[in-house]
Amino acid sequence: MKRALALAMGLSLALFVTACGDGGKAAADAAINAAQTAFDAVTAEAAQYVPDQQKTVADAIAAAKDAFAKGNYQQALTDAQALTAKITGLKDAVTAKKTELTNNWTALSAGLPQVVTAISDRMSILGKAKKLPAGLTQEAYDGAKAGFDTINQTWAAAQSAFSSGNLMDAVAKANSVKAEAAKVMTALGMQLPPALQ
Repeated sequence: MKRALALAMGLSLALFVTACGDGGKAAADAAINAAQTAFDAVTAEAAQYVPDQQKTVADAIAAAKDAFAKGNYQQALTDAQALTAKITGLKDAVTAKKTELTNNWTALSAGLPQVVTAISDRMSILGKAKKLPAGLTQEAYDGAKAGFDTINQTWAAAQSAFSSGNLMDAVAKANSVKAEAAKVMTALGMQLPPALQ
């Protein structure tokens, strides 16, 4: 413990001496590079899941680099040191968003297959009937049929997106299926299940 403390104090003293000797240029450069490396590790996912926060951190790094380029090394160092918390927050935001999307997908993928099957069964029965039931016009039936085709295509695309690891796209497509399924079931006079409510 004492050795670690002594090492930390020695490093701090070295940085202080360096800062005094070159106006903090080396310390600022090291801090900016460390922040950039940490940011690079999370930026791709952050741009996908929390783009606004990703841009905020990217702008903060750019500001630190700008201060450094202008020779304002103390400001650059201060800005770079502040980036540690911002990048940690960015990582946490990505994790939280991925968890939220995973939970959404789990709920949607648990209920939608049964909904698709129910619509398919109803469409099959209506397709074999000699006459559409009272209250269901041919136009409404044709619209529901087209909607069901869209449901099948979009649901397949949602599953493919999920398999590829694209949670954002998977959940967006699944929600589209949910909305379209509700319209089709309503048009066919079917009761909406809990999965669509």
